[in-house]
Amino acid sequence: MRAWSPEPIANRLPIDFPDDRSMRISHEAIYQALYIEGRGALKRELVLCLRTGRALRAPRARSTRKAWAHVTPEALISERPAEVEDRAVPGHWEGDLIIGLERSAIGTLVERTTRYTMLVHLPREEGWGHKQAVKNGPALAGYGAITMKNRLAETMSTLPEQLRRSVTWDRGKEMSAHAQFKVETGIPVFFADPHSPWQRATNENGNGLLRQYFPKGTDLSRWSAEDLQPWPTPSTPGPARPSAGRLRPRPWKSI
Repeated sequence: MRAWSPEPIANRLPIDFPDDRSMRISHEAIYQALYIEGRGALKRELVLCLRTGRALRAPRARSTRKAWAHVTPEALISERPAEVEDRAVPGHWEGDLIIGLERSAIGTLVERTTRYTMLVHLPREEGWGHKQAVKNGPALAGYGAITMKNRLAETMSTLPEQLRRSVTWDRGKEMSAHAQFKVETGIPVFFADPHSPWQRATNENGNGLLRQYFPKGTDLSRWSAEDLQPWPTPSTPGPARPSAGRLRPRPWKSI
């Protein structure tokens, strides 16, 4: 059975040994035996015997896990109100994260009509870096789903109700609690299509400009909530480019 994968081996044994019940094994058991033998990485000679040649094997639960299971049908960008597209009605936002060292992050929100920018302070939870992580426990980094929901709600609650119409986010799991966020704030969250940054072009461009203040390779936890509020809308010298999100904000009272 040289160069046979575990599944054909498991299927062949009942054919070759129909009366011997001891010659039964599942392909999962074979994989597990090989994995243990290799102590986390299959020995070189065992790898050569596998058709795929992979030295590591992800658990079945991980291989079948949906990457975007938190994106429900009603939260797809195709379900977003039509008024969002032409930017005529203020109160529709685009959001994302700026990621730094040591799992630090800052949330960014850009209003589509005015390009008004708000930054969301995301401090790490108590115990981060000082205690062992608990499997399936709450994320202690600042952009775990529950922390993200709470901080985003706190930030957007400072706005008038008419300026809290919707949020469009990328597909990051930090917004996994979007349904609870909607219940608590009344603000629906919509998710852009995979690999479609142009659907959040204002926010994407703004994040690029914000990097001049928050460079890559920086621990973003050094900035406090007071440091981030209020934050001027990023802009560049010369004529503004509306499609790129470089207009300065109009005062809310003028809307």
